[in-house]
Amino acid sequence: MDDNKFTDLKKGVQEIIDLIGARNAKEANNKLVDVSEVLDELLDYSDDDEDLIEISKYQVLLNQLQQSILALNGQA
Repeated sequence: MDDNKFTDLKKGVQEIIDLIGARNAKEANNKLVDVSEVLDELLDYSDDDEDLIEISKYQVLLNQLQQSILALNGQA
């Protein structure tokens, strides 16, 4: 798989973290949706075990970030 895709994912995740830190839940959630769509696309077209492992790590991280966003909104 193209390492640039994972680089882009990493940048997107960092943007989400920065937005959470700035207490901007709406923008963090919007970015989370964008990054999740990219991740889903990667999952659809990946068959290499190493890529699938990397993708699963990002899935777990995005789930944790989603929980943080919900907590920021007072919903958790």
